[in-house]
Amino acid sequence: MNRADKPVVVFGGGGFLGRQVAQELLSRGYRVRIAQRNPLSAVAIRSLGNMGQTQFVAADVTKPDQVRAAMTGAGAAINLVGLLRGPMQAAHVDGARNIAEAAAATGAEALVHVSAIGADSASPSTYGRTKGQGEEAVRTAFPKATILRPSILFGQDDQFTNRFAQLIVTGSATPLLRAVPVIRGATKFQPVHVGDVARAIALAVDKPERFGGQSYELGGPDIVSLAEINRWIAGQTGREVRFLPVPDGAAKALATLTGWAPCAPITRDQFQMLLSDNVVAKGAKGFAAFGIRPGPLAAFAPAWLTQYRRKGRFGATARA
Repeated sequence: MNRADKPVVVFGGGGFLGRQVAQELLSRGYRVRIAQRNPLSAVAIRSLGNMGQTQFVAADVTKPDQVRAAMTGAGAAINLVGLLRGPMQAAHVDGARNIAEAAAATGAEALVHVSAIGADSASPSTYGRTKGQGEEAVRTAFPKATILRPSILFGQDDQFTNRFAQLIVTGSATPLLRAVPVIRGATKFQPVHVGDVARAIALAVDKPERFGGQSYELGGPDIVSLAEINRWIAGQTGREVRFLPVPDGAAKALATLTGWAPCAPITRDQFQMLLSDNVVAKGAKGFAAFGIRPGPLAAFAPAWLTQYRRKGRFGATARA
């Protein structure tokens, strides 16, 4: 598609992944239209592009008329909307359907739908099930959509490495115990850098004739367990702590009894997701199809994990 002719609408573009996607598209010369409930929360994106290169519209993906209005005159759409708690059916299924139908109705050349590894309409978790149903809705409404399923994302402002680092800092400061509980420490992940996923998304918009109608699973170069990730982060932050495995029964009870609370450490659905590894399926198409060599966690995360050391970047890492 002509990069300067029609804007690319990024639904949920003000979030962690959305900011990276916007930057990638803007650097390639695209005009970008950020669509989300509160567009004011995304205005920082304006500084990433040239004058007139960014637009902002208010749109609730659960409301078809607002989605259709956001797609008016657009050349492509990207759906980044995702929830870990709350009305997942509305966001992941109804919202995905509304975006796909609006993209088809307005003649968009490309649609990139970002799902997740583990998406399956038969999944026992609400997240996995609604993500799977959302993919089916997208395929029905816009058969040539590109579906991307990333593993857990990491980056400077993530809620992954930073969250664990904060827990480790708190645990290391707890008198006597100096311990951090770990739920489902054996579960494996394939952490992927947010910038690599953003590049894949931009390429899918660039070349719908090549990537359209297909699904890809995006994982980083390393497969690591949750326990290994915690130990590595503790080493990078120079914190000496003990990690206490939480028995599944206790973790499930905790998630069931407290998961409804806004600040709960884990919800029942998140515990259910941790029962399965979050890695690229054998034989699945991935980064190689895009010509992207994903970067490892160890190449990026130390740059921002220094803030959690006792003396910042002048502090030492912990001895192995």
